[in-house]
Amino acid sequence: MKFSTALRQPLRRRLEKIGSADIVVGIPCFNNDCTLSHVIQTVEAGLNRHYPDRRCVVLIADGGSVDDSREEGDEVERSPWIERIITIYRGIPGKGSAVRAIFEGAHLLGAEVTLLFDSDLRSITPDWIKNMADAILNDSVDFVTPYYTRFKYDGTITNNIVYNLTRALYGYRVRQPIGGDFAFSLPLIKKYLPREDWETDVARFGIDIWLTTTAMVHKARIAQANLGVKIHDVKDPAEALGPMFRQVVSTLLMLMEENEQTWKSVKGSQAVPRVGQDMHIQPQAFEINVKKLIDDFKIGYTNWNEIWQKIINPKSWQTIVGLMDKTDEDFIFKTECWARIVYNLAAAFHHWKGNRQLIVDLMTPLYFARVASFVNCTRDMSDQEAEKVVEEQAEIFEQTKGYLVKCWNKEPEYYENIFSSPE
Repeated sequence: MKFSTALRQPLRRRLEKIGSADIVVGIPCFNNDCTLSHVIQTVEAGLNRHYPDRRCVVLIADGGSVDDSREEGDEVERSPWIERIITIYRGIPGKGSAVRAIFEGAHLLGAEVTLLFDSDLRSITPDWIKNMADAILNDSVDFVTPYYTRFKYDGTITNNIVYNLTRALYGYRVRQPIGGDFAFSLPLIKKYLPREDWETDVARFGIDIWLTTTAMVHKARIAQANLGVKIHDVKDPAEALGPMFRQVVSTLLMLMEENEQTWKSVKGSQAVPRVGQDMHIQPQAFEINVKKLIDDFKIGYTNWNEIWQKIINPKSWQTIVGLMDKTDEDFIFKTECWARIVYNLAAAFHHWKGNRQLIVDLMTPLYFARVASFVNCTRDMSDQEAEKVVEEQAEIFEQTKGYLVKCWNKEPEYYENIFSSPE
């Protein structure tokens, strides 16, 4: 079933009655009754403090929560000059459909700026609203991404693949492309809404990387807002991030297909300005189970080594074979090798005639190996020193981009010979 809109008629009538707004803050929600009230209170406090003369609407787009999220949100004390709307969106279940409802509402109201905040935030402050909105209201920016202060092992998907790839492909140094909290100008909202992606898996997952990539492809004016520490449930990548890796990377690779003519012509990258007051807060440290990461890589090797060998370039393949004999302490997977393997797999995804999700499954154990190596290399470093390592990685991905284009442009017959049985 296709959905021409994510807005239900009662919501549309209410928005038409409101008429217009300067600022819309959207909060996608699903079973977040423990944190939603805090997010609403903080958002409305920020609007009251920083924009008392602006017409503001807070729109909570719920995915049919079966806990008390909507009731908890409705019980938060209301400000008399801020409209708060809690609605169940229409469409494919997922954050993407919630974002679509928020964008449609903002467009209907003609909002100058639209902010998005996750409903499970524990560290949001009233100043987040100002740091993100001012860049659009005052500085003619179209798209604002978050810039968090993070512990060196937080955000391993971003640090080891998403930042590297988006920077190399599209030429913008957006440090946290999948941060989840964003701000948009009205002209950029108008570019998102007509797209057909709302009826794809983007509606279920991958919405954050889709939003960022689309802004880059449209050459939007981008800034990064200093937001300090993002406190959320800590996820050890050895335990929890395999499914998220698959979802994000699937979308990232599909966007490479869609935007091939754009990224192939991009050379180098440009710095993206940071806006808002810097918040000097120390992030919380946590441990990563390196042994489990390496064990999962070795299980992947046992299952996939024959097809890995067909896809991965010979020099990098020898590195992978050598990792099998390394101790946990000596397990080092160099960035140059990792970059070429990522590009080998991206090209294989491009040419694959069978179930493309299999390529992403093939990548996951290799990602675990890369994370284990990153931990070993940065174990004795400060967060700031580890950040320099991340930037060096991204530079290597940029320098190696010509290899990606070469692999991508190979004749389809080359991959047909590799994948004699694509299923």
